[in-house]
Amino acid sequence: MTSHAVAAPTPRRFSLDNRYLAPILITLVLVVGQLSFGFLESWTRTALAIGTSILVELVLGRVFGGAWPHLASAYVSGISVGILVRSPEFWPYALCSAISITSKYLIRVDGRHLWNPSNLGIVAMLVLASDTVASLSVQWGNNLLPMLVVWFFGSIIISRLGRFHITLTYVASFLAFSVLRAYLTGNPWPAEVAPITGPMYQLFIFFMITDPKTTVRSSKRAQVAVAFLVAAAEAVFRLFRVIHAPYYALFLVGPAANLLEILYNRRAQRLSPEK
Repeated sequence: MTSHAVAAPTPRRFSLDNRYLAPILITLVLVVGQLSFGFLESWTRTALAIGTSILVELVLGRVFGGAWPHLASAYVSGISVGILVRSPEFWPYALCSAISITSKYLIRVDGRHLWNPSNLGIVAMLVLASDTVASLSVQWGNNLLPMLVVWFFGSIIISRLGRFHITLTYVASFLAFSVLRAYLTGNPWPAEVAPITGPMYQLFIFFMITDPKTTVRSSKRAQVAVAFLVAAAEAVFRLFRVIHAPYYALFLVGPAANLLEILYNRRAQRLSPEK
């Protein structure tokens, strides 16, 4: 009997854990946006948001999971809050981050998250503290280079994570609905499409709507359908002049889609024959 030695696979010289890709991309958004427009309220407020997210994640991860959690998700949530929240006070940044991370542990159905953490935290602050909190509304304007830089690296990273179809569907749907809104309102089309060029939307399309923990799991087709529905709901909100339309659209559509999928899976399990 002849034995054949199996060659061991050649290790990669450099392989980056996928969990670090989102933190790298969101840091790029922060640096590009800050260097281009200085869009942060302040570095200290952003640091407070990030620090609070990490601290709450460490505590709750240890309490509920019995182990120290990986902090990539907390960093992304914290920096999202630091970029998107606008307030002259410091406490909204800490409170928004705390709400965002806490929701991951307390609001679950069948072990699944329903809301994107930073989306839920920001909507909560916009509703409960509207006299103190607003959201980032800066647009890149005529200087499209920063957006192109973010889109170039963002597309590569999101594609590697297998989520680019969600981003692409939302953007295509937004553009289509912007044409419809321009027709219905009489506004010039550039005015309707301009918001998607802003840094807020870069966070929204690359992070919030693509979050693996809070998107439906059944198929890419289902994920594409949900992305389209988020864009459709946002278009309706915009027709009614709702300022924070994308946040509210995702806040309503995302959890509803997750709940429907969870209920469908429960029913399928009940009807499946016992092995």
